[in-house]
Amino acid sequence: MDSLLILLGFICMIIGILGSFLPVLPGLASCWVGLLLLYLTKAVENNYWILGITLTLTIIITILAYTIPSKGTKRYGGSSYGVWGTNIGLVVGILAPIPLGFIIGPFVGAFIGELIFDSKNHQRALKAATGSLLGFLASSFINFMFCIMFFGLFLTIVWRHKSVLF
Repeated sequence: MDSLLILLGFICMIIGILGSFLPVLPGLASCWVGLLLLYLTKAVENNYWILGITLTLTIIITILAYTIPSKGTKRYGGSSYGVWGTNIGLVVGILAPIPLGFIIGPFVGAFIGELIFDSKNHQRALKAATGSLLGFLASSFINFMFCIMFFGLFLTIVWRHKSVLF
């Protein structure tokens, strides 16, 4: 049973790392489930501090991952139309069957939103859309870094308990 839990935990970790870039897959939450599965084995003693701290980080980073692109739009001079365009573009980009739609969607959404707000100022719309793109890339990078840290923690715990697990 322990081997199955470790295998499922490892799969969750890989899905989490991929999900840090692909919004269709759960990113950091999947990594946290992988850690939880590891702690459910009989060989690894429960450490509620690690599980609690990593769960808190997962919640905070997940909330930030959805707010940072909107904040990037706002920081680069975007209006509320651009922020709404970013959010709508993200959803459409995820659902659209185009390559890299999750990156293109927020950019185009912010651009269109800003053009709806002020159709004469293309420069401002492009600047706000660029802020949206930078915000998305920043949130993806943060998500990826935390997924890698959780994966490192997973591997460290497995290595420390390798004689009991295998």
